[in-house]
Amino acid sequence: MTVLRSVVRGTGSYLPDRIMANRDFEGVVETSDEWIRQRTGIANRHIAAPEDTTASMGEKAARRALDAAGLQPSDIDLIILATATPDNTFPASSVQVQHRLGIDHGFAFDLQAVCSGFVYAVTTADLYLRSGMARRALVIGSETFSRILDWTDRTTCVLFGDGAGAVVLEAVQGNGDLADEGILVSKLRSDGQHKEKLFVDGGPSTTGTVGKLRMEGREVFKHAVGMITDVIDDSFQALAIGPDDIDWFVPHQANRRIIDASARKLGIAPEKVVMTVENHGNTSAASIPLALDLAVRDGRIEKGDLVLIEAMGGGFTWGASIIRWS
Repeated sequence: MTVLRSVVRGTGSYLPDRIMANRDFEGVVETSDEWIRQRTGIANRHIAAPEDTTASMGEKAARRALDAAGLQPSDIDLIILATATPDNTFPASSVQVQHRLGIDHGFAFDLQAVCSGFVYAVTTADLYLRSGMARRALVIGSETFSRILDWTDRTTCVLFGDGAGAVVLEAVQGNGDLADEGILVSKLRSDGQHKEKLFVDGGPSTTGTVGKLRMEGREVFKHAVGMITDVIDDSFQALAIGPDDIDWFVPHQANRRIIDASARKLGIAPEKVVMTVENHGNTSAASIPLALDLAVRDGRIEKGDLVLIEAMGGGFTWGASIIRWS
């Protein structure tokens, strides 16, 4: 039985030039390089310049993904931008990316699921492509989290960085089996009872301000591993596969401890885990596409590989997708 599959045609990324090392925090908050590394695995993160915005970084990542795909902006008829830090309350930053790319057809919208945003966006784009509403999609994760941090709170300000990543997806015919290239399965979840554990204390409808990020780190860690493995186990069952069948595990880059614990619980070998948190920090919706682009360009992820992506973020939201690389 033939089916439509959403295959990856190219990846791209952008990181701001400014790198903030752990030692740079020592005069800002009470912390140290050793304290940050031990608890998070983070050594460096990129910080957006004044001229960098979510849309401008998203555009740069998108152009690199298009170049890798051998396509022009005019070939794209859908843009989904995952972000929790848009340029404006409205219009959507995705529409600004569309304009920056010179695209005047198709449609674009933002998607907000915080750190799970890219997985949600990939899943959503897959549905549009398989329904026939679009043929090619740009899926972007772009964040300027440095602008919603409380730089006096050492438990959060050391964790996050800025950046953008993108993938180009195209609808192609598949056979409907595990050997198909493209997105093979996605699973999404959410649970709003955990809002107070990870949120921004502002918004247009409540305070009329942007607000700052607040997090109960221990509580997030406690829930994260169980939630992550839940959707991955469901994905494995849907395809009748197991952890040994996965070639690469590309998780949301929140914290090395969470990543290591999740891989152990799932039975995924450490050498199959793509880890960028040390030099990127937590870039929210941008973390997975940034890691994918790095692993593709350095030759780790190759055609035919079975790639597992997963994320968990504020809400809580969480999800996973399994992709046969093309």
